[in-house]
Amino acid sequence: MLGRSPVGPLEYTRRLWLRLWLLAVFVFLYAPIVILVVFSFNDSRRNIVWQGFTTDYYVRAAENASLIEAFGNSLIIAFVSTILSTIIGALLALGLWRFRFPGRAALDGAAALPIVIPEICMGVALLVFFNRVGFPTGMPWPLNLAPIVIGHVAFSFPFVAVVVRARMIGFDRSLEEASKDLGASEWQTFWNVTVPYMKPGLIAGGLLAMTLSLDDFVITFFTSGPGTLTFPVQVYSMVRFGATPEVNAASTVLIVVTVLLTVIAVRWQRPDKEVAKLG
Repeated sequence: MLGRSPVGPLEYTRRLWLRLWLLAVFVFLYAPIVILVVFSFNDSRRNIVWQGFTTDYYVRAAENASLIEAFGNSLIIAFVSTILSTIIGALLALGLWRFRFPGRAALDGAAALPIVIPEICMGVALLVFFNRVGFPTGMPWPLNLAPIVIGHVAFSFPFVAVVVRARMIGFDRSLEEASKDLGASEWQTFWNVTVPYMKPGLIAGGLLAMTLSLDDFVITFFTSGPGTLTFPVQVYSMVRFGATPEVNAASTVLIVVTVLLTVIAVRWQRPDKEVAKLG
């Protein structure tokens, strides 16, 4: 019976330093988030020194009318932009995966631009675009959220396309051919064969788009009109007057929502569900 080969002192030292380095990186990245969550329960208005545990600032955040309105706007924007981004991204991914046509490489590269360019550039470009086309302003709610929805769709659908396209790489085209041989039409084949296989990618991509929409600040800041607030923008305006526990509580709620959506998206991308079904 073969056992593990002994680890020498040099190899052990390298592994130890690697683990310490990874631990330091994780502490550097996540310690501020942990501190923010902990101090959201701090019973101190100045929020500098820990004075005791309380949930009063969560109650105050829930009673803040402007914060609730901004959170409602963010949910509506995220819901609408997620639906549009999922549809556009899925169709784009399907077209790039299935067809070969002139300009395909250019379209593929152009679709990836919102992922790679800085968000500040995207925000400025959308601001200039809306000003040049004379996009109407001063519209009643919820039509005044349209520029933000358009901006969120513009940077969200490429992420959906990447997820769905990665999902379709493992698709067996013979399933579609078998469906057509059995008398199914193109639409029936697409709806009953292709879409069920795409479903995990569609859900994961949609949840990713919703997460990006809920978290976005820069593009929303450039595309929102006067009197139109979203949750991240409202939190930013509150931070300008000081990082109070109420701000920490509102930020914690946003972090929890984002983490939950991310976990769900990751779980839907795991292949073990498909393996379990096949088994």
